[in-house]
Amino acid sequence: MEFGAVLQTNPPASRTVHLAKLAEQYGFEYVWTFDSHLLWQEPYVIYSAILAETKRVIVGPMVTNPATRDWTVTASVFATLNEMYGNRTVIGIGRGDSAVRVTNGAPTTLKILRESIHVIRELANSRSVEYNGAELRFPWSRGSEVEVWVAAYGPLALKLTGEVGDGFILQLADLDIAEWMIKTVRDAAEKAGRDPMAIKFCVAAPMYIGDSSDETAMKHMRDQTRWFGGMVGNHVADIVAKYGEGSNVPAALTDYIKAREGYDYNQHGLAGNTHADFVPDEIVDRFCVLGTAEQHIEKLKALKELGVDQFAGYLQHDNKEETLRQYGEIVMPALREHIVAKA
Repeated sequence: MEFGAVLQTNPPASRTVHLAKLAEQYGFEYVWTFDSHLLWQEPYVIYSAILAETKRVIVGPMVTNPATRDWTVTASVFATLNEMYGNRTVIGIGRGDSAVRVTNGAPTTLKILRESIHVIRELANSRSVEYNGAELRFPWSRGSEVEVWVAAYGPLALKLTGEVGDGFILQLADLDIAEWMIKTVRDAAEKAGRDPMAIKFCVAAPMYIGDSSDETAMKHMRDQTRWFGGMVGNHVADIVAKYGEGSNVPAALTDYIKAREGYDYNQHGLAGNTHADFVPDEIVDRFCVLGTAEQHIEKLKALKELGVDQFAGYLQHDNKEETLRQYGEIVMPALREHIVAKA
């Protein structure tokens, strides 16, 4: 299993770069960031600084969207970063949430998402593509390689992911939901004539290490990560509106939003926000990875058995450095392949 750290680009940008460097020092392979240009600083600028000050981590958005950024510009950014720093980028993409809703926009259609993935991937991988009736290619790009991973929840979005995605990003760590979604994506890939095992699976969720036997400590961990259930609830609300409550989407994903009354994007992804009170403790525990290092290892091993290739941990809480340290020293070594010097 590989590991990623998911950062918000809160000012100062040097803090984001510092956390990215720390993640690399502790052995993380990926550094992801939110992409919401009004709420936080512009991540694509910060990627260049991260790549300049690190040696091997792969960097990209979790996730961008086809609405707020021109597809050809997005492709150009990543092809340029690859030319400057080697092929060390990845693109996570979805229909759009905070970046579009804050500007009173709406998530794109799946048709547009599908088309954007094709255009971005072809151009960013130094290939030509038809776009707006013209055949386009970056004449300066040679040998650029970047994968496009799709973030999805609903049945049709999962189908699209299986058909066109290099990877699948599932933003929650519930075992039952992960099992259903991975199967749905793999089934779609197989029906499309693709190798279902070639799609990479990333589970992304808040990671917080603490003493779960202490009631006060456990309450604090939950309060620091309850925002995540509110964020996921935005996408779930869209699914319920589209498919209704009787769809084949797992009830564990849809039932908890019944008490949801609204969402304030000014507090998006913020620990201790006031609009995630409807998220029960049970959902926090299921969607996130909380507790002792040993409890993290146990849950991540279960996810790995389901076919998860990467765990990307959100660090939107008050224990960032210590969580990175314990992952680097305890959690990640337990999930790595063990090689001995002498058999």
